[in-house]
Amino acid sequence: MPRLVKLFIVNGLIGLGLGVVFTAGLLWLNIANLGHLVTHSPEGWLAVVMLVWFSGVTFGGVQIGIRVMSMAEKDDKDDGGRRAPEPVRDPVAIPVRVDEHRA
Repeated sequence: MPRLVKLFIVNGLIGLGLGVVFTAGLLWLNIANLGHLVTHSPEGWLAVVMLVWFSGVTFGGVQIGIRVMSMAEKDDKDDGGRRAPEPVRDPVAIPVRVDEHRA
């Protein structure tokens, strides 16, 4: 399996795990009375599945994004941000020929 696909799968599963923990925290702390609503509704299991899935997709996408953006390659010549900025040159006027005849 290619390394990039493996990276996506692993970090997606980490995000899904974070989604499970987040949903469990929401239900256990009864935020916005969600715990009571889920336990006293016949379709409460569907709400839990959807909440786990969508929060897992969100956290998984964030996890993958963080991991991919942290993979930036470093140059061999790393100046560490101490390079002097290039001087700003004065604008130069460029002559433009204008025809008097329009079609």
